[in-house]
Amino acid sequence: MSTAVATRPPGPPTALTIDQVLARARTQIRRVTPAQAAAEHVDGALLVDIRPAAQRLIEGEVPGALVIERNVLEWRLDPTSDARLPQAVGYDVRILVLCSEGYTSSLAAAALVELGLHRATDVEGGFLAWRAAGLPTTG
Repeated sequence: MSTAVATRPPGPPTALTIDQVLARARTQIRRVTPAQAAAEHVDGALLVDIRPAAQRLIEGEVPGALVIERNVLEWRLDPTSDARLPQAVGYDVRILVLCSEGYTSSLAAAALVELGLHRATDVEGGFLAWRAAGLPTTG
């Protein structure tokens, strides 16, 4: 009788699992708690909510957060992009990325760091942790 061992499906030898990609992304950022993010936001950090509209409608929103859906995030915050927002004033902007549970936001924050936005990070636990911490929300 043999013991079954979980194996990875055949693929390129350089392929990573999503857990590996997430772990690598998180080595590029210093994550903050919802309370830390709220305090930094009050002090002027840019809190960026990347959740899609349907998700924000169901879960609620953070008052004062800048909404930039994930599919256009890099274009809106890259200081060299023709599609940048007025808040994308340079590479030293403190950006706190918020998603629903703190997974997609880690990948997004790491992408911003790769663009040179070295102070970008994400909020541990995302919006759900923000709300659970009793921080301000609407909806």
